[in-house]
Amino acid sequence: MDIRLRTSDYGQVTLFPIARVALSFLVCLCISTPAARAAAGSSRPPLIPQPREFAARADLSLKAGVRILAPGDDADDRFAAEDLKEDLDARGVRMRSAAPAIRIHLLRDETALARRVLRTEALTLDAPMQPEGYVLVTRGRDVYVVGHTATGVFYGAQTVKQLVTAGADGPMLRGAAIRDWPAMRWRGVHDDLSRGPVPTLDFQKKQIRTFAAYKLNVYSPYFENTMQYASNPLPALPEGSITAEDAKALVDYARHYHVTIVPEQEAFGHLHKVLTWQQYAPLAEIPNGAVLSPGQPGSMQLITQWFDELAGIYPGPFLHIGADETAELGQGQTADEVKERGRGAVYIDFLSAIHQALAPLHRRLLFWGDMAMNTPSLVPRLPHDMIAVAWHYEPEPEGFHRWLDPYTQAGMETWVSPGVNNWNRVWPDFDLALHNIQGFVADGQSAGSAGMLNTIWDDDGEGLFLEDWYAVLFGAAAAWQPGTSDIAQFQQDYGAVFQGDTTGDIDEAQRDLIAAQQALARAGLDDARDAYFWADPWSGEGQQIAAKIRPVSAEVRLDAERAITLIAQARASQSLRETDALDAMDLGARRIDFLAFQFQTADQIADGYRRLYDGQKNPQIADHTSRDLWNLSGVNGRCEDLRDGYNYLRSRYSEVWLRENRPYWLNNVTERYDAAAELWTERSDKIAAARAQWSQQHTLPSPAALGMPTTP
Repeated sequence: MDIRLRTSDYGQVTLFPIARVALSFLVCLCISTPAARAAAGSSRPPLIPQPREFAARADLSLKAGVRILAPGDDADDRFAAEDLKEDLDARGVRMRSAAPAIRIHLLRDETALARRVLRTEALTLDAPMQPEGYVLVTRGRDVYVVGHTATGVFYGAQTVKQLVTAGADGPMLRGAAIRDWPAMRWRGVHDDLSRGPVPTLDFQKKQIRTFAAYKLNVYSPYFENTMQYASNPLPALPEGSITAEDAKALVDYARHYHVTIVPEQEAFGHLHKVLTWQQYAPLAEIPNGAVLSPGQPGSMQLITQWFDELAGIYPGPFLHIGADETAELGQGQTADEVKERGRGAVYIDFLSAIHQALAPLHRRLLFWGDMAMNTPSLVPRLPHDMIAVAWHYEPEPEGFHRWLDPYTQAGMETWVSPGVNNWNRVWPDFDLALHNIQGFVADGQSAGSAGMLNTIWDDDGEGLFLEDWYAVLFGAAAAWQPGTSDIAQFQQDYGAVFQGDTTGDIDEAQRDLIAAQQALARAGLDDARDAYFWADPWSGEGQQIAAKIRPVSAEVRLDAERAITLIAQARASQSLRETDALDAMDLGARRIDFLAFQFQTADQIADGYRRLYDGQKNPQIADHTSRDLWNLSGVNGRCEDLRDGYNYLRSRYSEVWLRENRPYWLNNVTERYDAAAELWTERSDKIAAARAQWSQQHTLPSPAALGMPTTP
């Protein structure tokens, strides 16, 4: 009997008789001798996440090609085979239909061949493994992936991708025997789509593919006013929001990759851009605020309209109602009630009312845990089928249990939510992020948390998702792997796994950018903040920043420039994957470098001009004053250096932005580059005018007249 593997995209892939499977299995038993096993290296190859159980075996050359076999009629298994084929094709591995090609078998555990493989290898798919786990075994010229479910088979195929690497004589597959399954049931990324960047559907599909490749199974888009609702069309701006059609297309796409989409629509706080519309103004706790007033009947009507539509678009088991940071509660319409009953009681009762109103949707509701945890005695009043998502974004040496205990002690399910620490930053603070993720996820596992949502926030609207993959992938590893994940191991594996870098340069570049952030922190600055990047170095605020950054500016720049150099070296020496992410990394390094450069250069301009001003009557200085002023404001002068830097980074930033996002909001960022470039153009003109004055009158205007700091 022939089993034909088909897909709608690629048509016929291969024919393979079942009888031949049994024969090939007998052959591989002969090939996989103790000597061959001894030839395998003892080191574990770079893998993200790291599998639970791993034994090295002899590596397999893929020079002769690969044949991917998925016997049976299951559409999901055929999709896993096609997904694997696409990846290997892109990496130069040829598809061959006959020997001596390496055969990759994607099998369910109930098939005869899978049972024989497991029995011969003395491996099992235990009950805890069955929902998403897999066994992967290489024997001779065969690779066997065995799963109980389509998800398990798919995840095993993702590990096969990571085992393929460049060898001295062409592509090869690292030999292994693996048993693997996740520590946490739900492993996801929470992506802010409401503070500026709104991704294209194509980029969201790219996100889904990449999440799935690293065994993440939840994508949670965050909406304040950026989901389009037929019942309430005002808040979502056309071209700056997600249509129902795009959302449904993404849901259908994600299903093939075993990713559940959990939409978050803020249902209590963070609704300023809704409540500024006159139609919704009466629902605001305070005028022009961000919090819905629980006492207004229209508040619940709005919530039910939103979530009725969301439930029809997103068919998963969860809906996220947000409800974090409702600090305005009790300051306006509910002031008397909060004074009488307490803020915690009013808050928890409103969450319970939302739960009751949305009960007909038959979904479990997630909510952020930051508010209710402050009144732990009232937490047991919450409906116990709600899920508390505890969030905190700093490392905590004493542990994270105080964010979880109010809910676990009340018998409620919890998810943990660390963060990639990208918000308000020129480049994410990955040292902070990795330690936050490591500790919070490990404590969540020990507390029985069922899931993890690794958060990305775009508070000032400048965040680029392409800059965040480092912490996103570590979150994937931490949630899949049991216990405390090894940061050093991840930092050693990342470049090879994600970008195919065999030199280690990408990993070293990531460490250099972390070092630059740490240097800024040692100087008393938080890290590479956008606020520092945009500060005018000659303003009062800028002078305070300058005083801190001066001692470390050279160190920061050298770290960033080493990263730029390493990225370039890695590109030049090999063909890399995920080049958009590399471009974003290069941009981040250049922005960190320029952050320090602008303060250095602004100091040089002010100090240089002040020296000329103070030395007007000193012949040794006056003799070359005109030349020195030209060096400040002329062609290739210091002011032009700053103008040119802002303009170049504006162009690079826009390019990366448009690879992932719609044009909406981009102008709000680029106008800051434009304003900064214009500022230094104007200052250059003023210094040029001072040069003309010197030529004509042999006098100079004061530094203060040119807007410069009055002291060194």
